[in-house]
Amino acid sequence: MTEEDKRIRADFPIFENDNTIYIDTAATSQKPLSVLDAVRDYYENANANPLRGLYDLSMRATECYETARSTVAEFVNAPAAENIVFTRNASESLNLVAYSYGMNSLKEGDEVLVSIMEHHSNLLPWQLVCRATGAVLKFVECDKEGHLTPEMVEAAVNDRTKLLAVTYVSNVFGCRNDIKSFAEIIHNKGGIIVCDGAQALPHIPVDVQELNVDFLAFSGHKMLAPMGIGGLYGRQSLLEEMPPFMYGGEMIEIVTRESATYAEVPHKFEAGTVNAGGAVGLKAAIEYMNGIGFETIERRENALSKLCMELMAEDEHIHVIGDKDYVNHHGIVTFTLDDVHPHDIAAILNDENIAIRAGHHCAQPLLKYLGTNSTARASFGFYNTEDEVRQLVAAVRRIRGKMGY
Repeated sequence: MTEEDKRIRADFPIFENDNTIYIDTAATSQKPLSVLDAVRDYYENANANPLRGLYDLSMRATECYETARSTVAEFVNAPAAENIVFTRNASESLNLVAYSYGMNSLKEGDEVLVSIMEHHSNLLPWQLVCRATGAVLKFVECDKEGHLTPEMVEAAVNDRTKLLAVTYVSNVFGCRNDIKSFAEIIHNKGGIIVCDGAQALPHIPVDVQELNVDFLAFSGHKMLAPMGIGGLYGRQSLLEEMPPFMYGGEMIEIVTRESATYAEVPHKFEAGTVNAGGAVGLKAAIEYMNGIGFETIERRENALSKLCMELMAEDEHIHVIGDKDYVNHHGIVTFTLDDVHPHDIAAILNDENIAIRAGHHCAQPLLKYLGTNSTARASFGFYNTEDEVRQLVAAVRRIRGKMGY
């Protein structure tokens, strides 16, 4: 373990409290002490219902919550804090767009274009919207290594295409899509782009203005923050036109017996008591990531991907899904092992205290397109080490022998 490894891992209490080799960061990340401390400090020293009370403690809670919003906006280079809506996670953010924008903007004969590599969270809402509105759901397919080019998107878009739903970084391939080019293509046809940024924000810099996206969803728990907090970046003009997603306290201005007027963006989308502690944790997570720096994050995760893929390539029975270039994996190495079901891979690795993910990864249409129902997935965070990679691959290479092959 290098000195850099030691410094980084010392920030994560779980690595002192549990001996599991954790290689499932694409599912959820581990949390640094600074995030845990920030959440605890909020509940110990600033806990009140934000946005509601006129007393000092509530105003302090409100300041914590809104400062977190500003931190998120700066992190993704949103034009203003008001472009950020806090949600529970990326799934809720995408559902918000589907219900509030899709249900009210799409009509019969319109087309919704979804990439084949989407997580179910950026597919199922659009299936629902199309069934309800009469719009047509269409797919744009990548190649079998995960390459989705602007030319492929251009060929799939037409004058009826009103919305393109696409991930920035695939949770199966680990590939990074050319969102800026995709946005230009769909905007030239008068449509909008909805980007799933859940696997991107933890690993690469994201600039929503540079990408020119209309919506971008993300989850805090994949980027070192607590579970139950996420967000949606939305273009201001679209957010202002959209009706609320949920109704209740705090998202209103005036309520009468017959009607209501709603609060301004973003508060009209944040009904009920908000997750202020989670927002504070998200702010702390962003500050921690900024302290590490994306140059370091990408360098470390690329090195881990490179080593993993090189070691796996030495065994003819291990087959990595996606691009042959480790740079196009962003810490995600999805693979199969001849004659062994991925669930068995994960179970056997668990016996050796190695945690990976096995299954369809909430991307069943993609796996079917690739000709399989299930794969194993190792997903690294910058806190993993090369020694852990070696232990993982060595354990995988022993599995077929354990099963009698």
